[in-house]
Amino acid sequence: MKVALFGTSADPPTAGHQAVIRWLSDHFDWVAVWAANNPLKSHQTPLEHRVAMLNFLILDIDSSKHNIALEQELSHLRTLETLEKAKKRWSEAEFTLVVGSDLLAQLPRWYRIEDLLQQVQLLVIPRPRYAIDESNLHIVQKLGGKVTVAKFIGLDVSSTAYRENGDREALTPLVVDYIHKEHLYKCLPENLTC
Repeated sequence: MKVALFGTSADPPTAGHQAVIRWLSDHFDWVAVWAANNPLKSHQTPLEHRVAMLNFLILDIDSSKHNIALEQELSHLRTLETLEKAKKRWSEAEFTLVVGSDLLAQLPRWYRIEDLLQQVQLLVIPRPRYAIDESNLHIVQKLGGKVTVAKFIGLDVSSTAYRENGDREALTPLVVDYIHKEHLYKCLPENLTC
């Protein structure tokens, strides 16, 4: 069984995340998704809201394979701990860790990265505006990474663009509804209540 492990800070989750998850569903037996606190990023919204938004994003995916799930119990500050939890859940699985091309330069600073890379395949999802730097790719490979670059390019949307500019095109309708209901991201141009 081939399991894709896709953790995201999801602040907020975007249509780009949804497109990646849909693509993963077509290429893996199971897609485990969770919201995480990335220790190398600052988060604007509490984790419980990001989990709820990610759940709405996943529920909105029409996958005939029904192989996508929010696996929030996998979430941990350290991806190596996430992998240990996944191994207990799917003891016979082959794991692929999915990261966006924007995280490639960060990977060498991750906790016990060499141990992690010995136990997973690494799938890099190209993102617009985040070209894959061959030197970063080479560094990860030297650390033991078995790296594949997906034949897929994510949408040109980002959580940061939404937080900074209120780019509603970046989000799906269910996520937008949740944001409004919970009064999240209050200081955006579209919201006069900040």
